[in-house]
Amino acid sequence: MNINGLSASYNTVRKYSESICEPLETEDYVPQPVPFVSPPKWHLAHSTWFFETFILKNFIPDYQVFDKDFSFLFNSYYNNVGERTLRTDRGNVTRPTTANVYAYRQHVDRCMNELMENLTDTNAISMIQLGLHHEQQHQELLVTDIKYILGHNPLFPVYKTGHNLVNAENSETGFLNIKEGVYSIGFEGNGFCFDNELGRHKVYLQEFEISKSLVTNAEYIRFMEDGGYQNFNLWLDEGWSWVNQHAVEAPMYWYKISGEWHYYTLAGLQKVNPDAILSHISFYEAAAFAQWKEMRLPTEAEWEIASDQLQWGQRWEWTNSSYLPYPGFTKAKGAVGEYNGKFMINQMVLRGASVATSPEHSRKTYRNFFHAHERWQYTGIRLAR
Repeated sequence: MNINGLSASYNTVRKYSESICEPLETEDYVPQPVPFVSPPKWHLAHSTWFFETFILKNFIPDYQVFDKDFSFLFNSYYNNVGERTLRTDRGNVTRPTTANVYAYRQHVDRCMNELMENLTDTNAISMIQLGLHHEQQHQELLVTDIKYILGHNPLFPVYKTGHNLVNAENSETGFLNIKEGVYSIGFEGNGFCFDNELGRHKVYLQEFEISKSLVTNAEYIRFMEDGGYQNFNLWLDEGWSWVNQHAVEAPMYWYKISGEWHYYTLAGLQKVNPDAILSHISFYEAAAFAQWKEMRLPTEAEWEIASDQLQWGQRWEWTNSSYLPYPGFTKAKGAVGEYNGKFMINQMVLRGASVATSPEHSRKTYRNFFHAHERWQYTGIRLAR
């Protein structure tokens, strides 16, 4: 990417983050109802901190930071960078104000655009590209965290009229057959990828079939009505403990009102569309549903090999693969090495993308990962057999 293209991409991505927040009231920027949700104000500041910390401070000799306290407040998990506030305290940061955070973004954007005018340093260019993809990840988190914040408001407020995001339906049915053989997976070619996608390698797959469609709300309701949440035989042991500990009876955001299922959407509380693709499901629920259907979840290798013949991008799709390094994976030195490698434990891989994924931020080798109980993302189920 030439520097003009990089500069244009930078400004497009930065403006998109702010456009996500346009429907918010000032009060919406601050709450942190649970530890895994970060306030919108924090996302806006943290993605800005990334550019200030890893680019401006390193490639502008006389750069003056906007506020020396921001490195402590808006560092996420980079131990190499220094001290940081606890994740659970992000919602306690009522000061700096939201207006000051936007002033921070304007300051950093102005300095970044000046830097990019005559930039030739390839290391700086690579870091800017990483920063843009990092911000796109936070854009998806912005959408899902805003939904969690508003969706746990007792009044179920509307984020944006008509912005349902969960009404999409399948356009294909049936199963795709993939023959037994040795295949290659992992990123190759030009363009950006994260380090956890590198290390293209061969895998052996037995013959299998994978669904061309994702599980719908109607299919999942049948699972629920058949006692799916009460039948321990369907659940992994950890999943059964999770169901009982948290009294889980339905997907996240679902409520039964006067005998009918409703769900919270970004367009407000609405009746569940039975034909729409299921969303907000944990790995535990996905595995139990697959067991009920006498099928299974695909591995990430199976998913990637089949992906060229599948329609995807509506939901992050749980796979039956643990998040582990590819052959030859090595962590980069310093803070950048903390980006992916240190999270390769006790998490499951999801593939594809979702309706909340930012434009031009999906590819078939992308390895998303979450803990098995997490479901506030737009996650869904594709079956294999």
